[in-house]
Amino acid sequence: MKASEKKILYNLFKTASDNYYGYSSPEYNSEINFWDDVEIQKIKTQPEQKENNAEKHVSFDAEQSKIDEISEIRNETEENSSEKNKSHSITMHELSEKIKACKNCELCTNRNNSVPGQGVEHPAVLVIGEGPGEEEDKQGLPFVGPAGQLLDKMLASIQLDRNINCYIANTVKCRPPYNRDPSPEEAAACRSFLDAQIHILKPKIILLVGKVALRNLMNIQGEISLRRYRGQIYEYNGIPLIVTYHPSALLRNADYKRPAWEDLKFFKTKLLELVPDYAKNFPQQ
Repeated sequence: MKASEKKILYNLFKTASDNYYGYSSPEYNSEINFWDDVEIQKIKTQPEQKENNAEKHVSFDAEQSKIDEISEIRNETEENSSEKNKSHSITMHELSEKIKACKNCELCTNRNNSVPGQGVEHPAVLVIGEGPGEEEDKQGLPFVGPAGQLLDKMLASIQLDRNINCYIANTVKCRPPYNRDPSPEEAAACRSFLDAQIHILKPKIILLVGKVALRNLMNIQGEISLRRYRGQIYEYNGIPLIVTYHPSALLRNADYKRPAWEDLKFFKTKLLELVPDYAKNFPQQ
């Protein structure tokens, strides 16, 4: 294959990757020098013109030296490209800046602050809710209102904390008016940001809180009953996922508190299987 053909395929894959993730994927974020496959093949198959055996040997050694030199340059180019990829990998800070500048849907027109998320860079757990509320919109932080305070207590009950071993995000990053559910179009506009967060954070397990998050992340159509999906382990891009009630639902209906506690215990059991020492930095009671 010629270098020009390889370049076309590379650009095709890069464009597809960028469109899927919504940002420049680190796997395709550097310039690569491609080589024609025939270059080495020509050297290997070049007929010997010398009749003298000694001259043939010298000629072969010279050509082999060229092959080795080309191989060395190609290996060095690949190593340099790999290092460039690592150095150009998008960070959570860079992604948050993109979210703050986003105007992909109408939610941006009424926001005071976008709410990318909050937590540690390498979390054991990623918690995903539906969208920011009034307090979140004011502060630019997720789950800081009454529901957020309850969520912190729920997480603490199983030795989780956004400052120690968790990251907290939402399916949409701007507040829907009057705290209504985000529309499918609004969720779709934010989807690439959420997928990018999952790609960068690489959590060991995901906790979905509320049916809005469940519907949008798992692409479930129509009305759903959260009761049907609780108590089971699902997967999202190979990451285990468990569902429970949104803390705001617990504030509205105290009857949900006991089943929510059962969900948390179930979640902790699975988390311990994946990360036995996840609570090692959590303050002892």
